[in-house]
Amino acid sequence: MPLDLSNTLVIGISATALFDMSASDKSFRETYAHDPDTAIATYRDYMLKHENEPLKPGTGYHLIKALLDLNRYKAADDPSSLVEVVVMSRNSPDTGLQVLNTIRHDRLNITRSAFTAGESVADYLDAFDVDLFLTTNVKDAQRVIDSKQCAAAILKDPPKNAPEIPEGQVRIAFDGDAVLFSDESELVYKTQGIEAFHLQEDANQDIPMAEGPYASLLRKLSKLQDRLPIRVEYSPIRIAIVTARNSPSEMRVIKTLRAWGIYVDEAFFLGGVSKDKVLKAFNPHIFFDDQDVHLDAAANLVPSGKVPYLSSSGLSENLRLGENREQANEE
Repeated sequence: MPLDLSNTLVIGISATALFDMSASDKSFRETYAHDPDTAIATYRDYMLKHENEPLKPGTGYHLIKALLDLNRYKAADDPSSLVEVVVMSRNSPDTGLQVLNTIRHDRLNITRSAFTAGESVADYLDAFDVDLFLTTNVKDAQRVIDSKQCAAAILKDPPKNAPEIPEGQVRIAFDGDAVLFSDESELVYKTQGIEAFHLQEDANQDIPMAEGPYASLLRKLSKLQDRLPIRVEYSPIRIAIVTARNSPSEMRVIKTLRAWGIYVDEAFFLGGVSKDKVLKAFNPHIFFDDQDVHLDAAANLVPSGKVPYLSSSGLSENLRLGENREQANEE
């Protein structure tokens, strides 16, 4: 009988997001640059030589470890885990042993993996019932977002001096528009300005916003909280919304979450104030945002992931136009 994962949070994570594989990546790129024909063979030799050396943590490592630790709350008579993790790699099975050996060395309770020998791992997310895909590959993340099959993020490099998070907690911070909520309101802001945005959001404060690419993940986290033997107010899963919205547009956020039946522990409506200091204080395992202007500063302090826009989104077109203008100005 197939395993029922409908109540389980399933995270798919690329090996390069879970572990620091920069050394092997550098080896491959340097060889490919001067001798493409031998790059794969040289890479295989490198991976075989180093396969028993444990890898250092990547950006997503501490999030994965904290989520897996939640399985200690699983009831004895419950057949399904609270959290499952699938490691997904473009390595072949033969060159993937360093990843598997590190999982064993670090005693991570990860039992599922996929090694695709250069093919995109995005094709296999549905097969593993993945709710969130974390990767360092831009093209894979974009394919997943465009397919709408699950949430996806491109992880930034790990912060160098991130403070330790208290044991026994999972702390996740989300941006609002174009992440939890649809990009409709943000598009109004980008194309019509802040005044039009505030007028619209205040007038529509009793109308729930449409779901964004991370709405289903937030619902799954809420379902996970319900499975824990702890009141939601004291749950080891702590969720924050960190958004550039401020009054009078904050009411629509709160009322949308209420309409969705979702409890959020903390919300910060910053109104243009930099997000990095709030994030440093909240100290999440991961922060998800759609804009580099926020992520570039945040990623120096906390693990961070970029949420791509749908290729068909007006925000993608707006971004392309902005990049073209910058390029024209440089020329």
